[in-house]
Amino acid sequence: MGQIMAVVTLHKEKVGGGAPIFVAENEQDQQQTAFKLEKILDASAHDLQNGTMIIVKHSGGKE
Repeated sequence: MGQIMAVVTLHKEKVGGGAPIFVAENEQDQQQTAFKLEKILDASAHDLQNGTMIIVKHSGGKE
């Protein structure tokens, strides 16, 4: 299982929680932000197909 490190969304009113939330202006901005965070955080970007992407840090070992 992984830990959500960040959320990148087009719909700020639909997200909340403990992870940092980045609001993008359009899909291109969303993808660029998500992929930069993916590299910076050494994590994986996952598109939820609803205007939101999550950046997840996966653990190295089995849980």
